[in-house]
Amino acid sequence: MPRADFYLIDKPRFREQPLLLVCELAKRAYASQQPTLILARDFAQAEAIDEMLWAFEEDGYIPHQLAGDDDDANTAVLIVPPGIDTADRPLQINLREVCPAGQCDRVLEVVAADPAEREGSRTRWGEYKRRGFEVNKFDM
Repeated sequence: MPRADFYLIDKPRFREQPLLLVCELAKRAYASQQPTLILARDFAQAEAIDEMLWAFEEDGYIPHQLAGDDDDANTAVLIVPPGIDTADRPLQINLREVCPAGQCDRVLEVVAADPAEREGSRTRWGEYKRRGFEVNKFDM
């Protein structure tokens, strides 16, 4: 059964920089050797995630890139702005306002502390349940 995990940002560290949580989740995915898509809301957010991942690990590197190159399939963490088609991967980190359309085993939903974002996450929660996903919530 596919899974959707909602990470609701609450800690001050993540409230100030919600994309830090995205980097943390990407780091965990890479460490467990799970090819990952990060579905960014827009191109500016995709670039911001790309920059943060370059500086995120002092002692290591999380292989990543913006989607759209010939070697996308060989990159562990692929950052996908809207409008770029990519092959599905088992793990997806979703930052968009809609549920991913493709197939996956697990979706990680990162939800900022903003009330409007929380409302949108409730809609996605219901959509995942309707699709047969096991749905979980974690306060971060």
